[in-house]
Amino acid sequence: MRTTRSDSPKKRVYVRRRVCRFCQDANLAIDYKDPRLLKSFITERGKIMPRRMTGTCANHQRKLKEAIKMARHIAFLPFTTLLK
Repeated sequence: MRTTRSDSPKKRVYVRRRVCRFCQDANLAIDYKDPRLLKSFITERGKIMPRRMTGTCANHQRKLKEAIKMARHIAFLPFTTLLK
């Protein structure tokens, strides 16, 4: 007899929830003048990483977005990267 999805036992997958780095460490601040910190939240193609990948809370993700955009306009960060 074939088993269907409803017949098979469900496997539980436990995913550890990421905690916002900025909420945990009060000394860590989002600043558009810190490109080293901002680069860790940008993909290799130059896109801003989503919250589910970075683990930041919604408030800090908004601040990160604004800081990255400001750093791009002031030329601290590139808009895109050259891929060869």
